[in-house]
Amino acid sequence: MGIFSKLFGKQQPSLPPFEMAPTAGLMDEDKYWQMVAESVELCGSGQSCQEKYLIGALENLPPGEIVGFRLRTDKLLYDTYSSEMWCAGYIMNGGCSDDGFEYFRLWVISRGREVYENAKADPDSLVAVADVSVPEGLFDFESFWYVALKAFENKTGKEPYDFIDYENFKFGEGNYQQFDFTWTEEDAESRKKICPKLFAQFEEA
Repeated sequence: MGIFSKLFGKQQPSLPPFEMAPTAGLMDEDKYWQMVAESVELCGSGQSCQEKYLIGALENLPPGEIVGFRLRTDKLLYDTYSSEMWCAGYIMNGGCSDDGFEYFRLWVISRGREVYENAKADPDSLVAVADVSVPEGLFDFESFWYVALKAFENKTGKEPYDFIDYENFKFGEGNYQQFDFTWTEEDAESRKKICPKLFAQFEEA
């Protein structure tokens, strides 16, 4: 007897056979941001609510579009992999590891298109949303990265990684362009120069 049967006293519903060619297609950007906007409108800064909403909304889409949501997220992460954005994450979270930088950028994405695009152009613009309360008191949202994975598994019973065309998807973590840091942990003035408003709120307060 499986875990599902033990917990619920019945057999887990079987999913129909599933096949799909690997894809490198990104979800349409306007559609992506509309879904994020709807989640923010419903949930505000509630991450658990936002996660559940997006998983449910994605489950209503074809499997290829669910993968496309994940790949669009990866592209948005790719486009904000910069020293200046990392500086903002470091200031706002009181430190920022490699993984922490990824989770920080996912939080930025989760706040919607306007916040994301403003931050991409000028990370110091995040001061406008820096008073938003988040779990654990940190500006990160690791589980946002997994909403498409959970939705895909719920819908198909399969791991989505087997259906991503990695040869033609050029925006994954392994393709990030390396950069030289324009600030250091030891030099507070170097961070202040890049993000003066965030620095004043978080490091000088």
